[in-house]
Amino acid sequence: MATFEKRKAGWQARVRKGGLNETATFRTKAEAAAWAAAKENDLAAGRAGLAPNRTFGELLQRYSEEVSPSKRGGRWEQIRIAMLIRDYTALCDTRLAQFNTETVATWRDERLKSVSELSVIREWAILQNACSVAAKEWRWLPHNPMLQVKKPTAPAARSRRPTDDEIARLQLATGYVCDERPETMMARVGAVWLFAIETAMRAGEICSITLEHVHFDDRIVYLPKTKNGHAREVPLTREALRILRQVAEVTDGHATVFGIAAASLDALFRKAKAMALIEDLHFHDSRREALTRMAKKVDVMTLAKISGHRDLRILQNTYYAPKMKELVHLLDD
Repeated sequence: MATFEKRKAGWQARVRKGGLNETATFRTKAEAAAWAAAKENDLAAGRAGLAPNRTFGELLQRYSEEVSPSKRGGRWEQIRIAMLIRDYTALCDTRLAQFNTETVATWRDERLKSVSELSVIREWAILQNACSVAAKEWRWLPHNPMLQVKKPTAPAARSRRPTDDEIARLQLATGYVCDERPETMMARVGAVWLFAIETAMRAGEICSITLEHVHFDDRIVYLPKTKNGHAREVPLTREALRILRQVAEVTDGHATVFGIAAASLDALFRKAKAMALIEDLHFHDSRREALTRMAKKVDVMTLAKISGHRDLRILQNTYYAPKMKELVHLLDD
């Protein structure tokens, strides 16, 4: 049964049904009544095991508004969802009563015609979680149909590592000189690149470093928030420590040590690559280079602590890419 109450901000509607209690406030009583009627229909359909009279696009929109903001990659999710709603009407205009494995498979095949398997896999994770929430919490779906459809096969793990020549050319292109203050933004991009190779830190992690989290005496950087949601400490080589001290002298007064945002770093790094005539190199390849170097000095468990990997299979298969000729001497007594 729905009840309505006049408030300063408008009309508050309250729906109590089946042990659930939901409220919302609207400008007019008519809007509140419409919302309450739709909510009661949804709740009734959910108890009967039926999908409410909604589209998959409405399901994604609700997920974008209610669930995505609470996630670290929430903004990225919202952008992808907006794109799917805009460009894939065949998927998003489908009524939930007709949303099934065939709908998902058709979207998968169409999407693979324009983007890579990896892109589809990333979007798949969003859609699958949205369907899971809709089935378990909202009762908008009787089950998650995506669990019964074959997900695209992930491509082989990237094994690209920058060569010594490429590292030197990028340093030259950015104008970073080890014994000179990196006054320009481009020079600090060079500093970030070399710092990443020393520490195996991600671009976003480096760009977010603040002085309060740098312990110079202990040679440690504390990262309170990382990609996997867990804090970690990263040990600093002497070279990494030198770069931090050098950059901090220039960026005094900035919110972060390197004084550069992740988006600016990405754009300027692409520009530096073009100037250095380097192709098929990503900033993230510095992480692979760093971890491969570190693997010669520390055991795999310590390496995982430094990198923040909680799954050793990912560390081994994706980021540790040694060249066999570099390991031959280890076999000799």
